[in-house]
Amino acid sequence: MRILRQRMAAVLGLTMVVSLGTAGIAAALVTDNMFPTANTPNDCWNQDPGDIYNNNVPCRTDNTNTYYYMDSADAFELESPDRTAVIQTMNWDYGPTDLYIVYDSDPAFSGPAETDIVYQEGRVGNLPPNIVGVTWCDDAAGAISDECDQQVVRIRGYGTYDRGLACHETGHAVGLQHGALSSPQLSNQNSRLGCLVTDPPSGAGLGSHNSDMIDATY
Repeated sequence: MRILRQRMAAVLGLTMVVSLGTAGIAAALVTDNMFPTANTPNDCWNQDPGDIYNNNVPCRTDNTNTYYYMDSADAFELESPDRTAVIQTMNWDYGPTDLYIVYDSDPAFSGPAETDIVYQEGRVGNLPPNIVGVTWCDDAAGAISDECDQQVVRIRGYGTYDRGLACHETGHAVGLQHGALSSPQLSNQNSRLGCLVTDPPSGAGLGSHNSDMIDATY
């Protein structure tokens, strides 16, 4: 997979630079946790949200210019605190990366230019009640692709949305994976994964490793 090889070359190249002591910032890149890695169990396809935790992880958005929308009507509408959590992570975590983050007030749910990430509040009916957030690819970009034209993030209500969880699920939407799916593998609770640890603290941010991983990809 050409994209994977290029990204790993960038990771290894940055590691080499660090060893020479010429670019300390690159020390944050500790593993490849961007979809797909050597440990990713699936390709990118249209996904059933109820099957996300059965060897079916979300892929990554197809645009550096990343347009997002927060559901504002019907059953999956985000309430004000939920919207604040999403805005915080977009402004504080993803905005400073090479992604160009734009709120899409006129979202597209079909066609060649769909809104990249759609946020919803609610649960996926057939997932266990302890699963508080899930991300899935609603429309894969092509038959042979690592990218998704539209990702959906759904987080439970009743005060569940916070910056850490919004950061975590947004990370999945742009392709970041848990430690166990990284290459080389890390613990899912490795602190260098920032908000991509499982059950992230409410104020968890993206972290320097994930930020550098995004910049190496997009």
